[in-house]
Amino acid sequence: MKFIRATLAIILIISSSSCKKETKKEEKIALEKVIEKKIDSVKPKVVKEVPKEKPWDSLNHKNVTAFLTEYGKQNKETKVVIKTKYGSIKLRLYNETPLHRASFVFLSKIGYFDKTVFHRIAGDMAIQGGESDGQESTDIKNKYKNYRIPAEMSDKRKHVYGSLALARQLDYNPYKKSNPFNFYIISTKRGAPHLDGDYTVFGEVISGFSTVRKISKVKTGRSDWPIVDIPMTITVLD
Repeated sequence: MKFIRATLAIILIISSSSCKKETKKEEKIALEKVIEKKIDSVKPKVVKEVPKEKPWDSLNHKNVTAFLTEYGKQNKETKVVIKTKYGSIKLRLYNETPLHRASFVFLSKIGYFDKTVFHRIAGDMAIQGGESDGQESTDIKNKYKNYRIPAEMSDKRKHVYGSLALARQLDYNPYKKSNPFNFYIISTKRGAPHLDGDYTVFGEVISGFSTVRKISKVKTGRSDWPIVDIPMTITVLD
């Protein structure tokens, strides 16, 4: 009996010791979890930055009027300068044609015209620019869905010497919407009255008529494209 009691006592001691070890182990695990939570709570949270959409990226053929109206309110410049190897042409844009003005400022600011050339010399009547053989200009057109601008014609604005206007598609265009990527400047002192009422005049040359005349006299090849390209850059002034 004494042996049995001694054995039971040993078992109880071992069992008690084992329980204490388990309890301490559980307490240690619980404490570690508390410490981890506290550490996590003081760690700076990493917030992924979502790249902001550039404001001009929303322009497309469906929201032209709304976009250009708002853009025009935020970008009120009315003067730009075209620089070429023949000299500079300074232009004033009309506030009476707000959509055309806003579009021209917009395309100038994103550098569209800097990737183009004067691609058509229509005799001594007009010099036309805004096209290119390169892919960059085509990519920009596609990006903005080749949008078109509602006509803003006025009897007050005629095709006189130095007038700035936008070209347009003739077929399937009953509302005479303008092509924003393709502009022309009247280069003859006679003007071009036969174009009145068909194309929107939205600006005029205020200096650089000599440059206009020089460009109008260059040699051209097929489709009136100058034999030697005439690249340009357009800078928005004020």
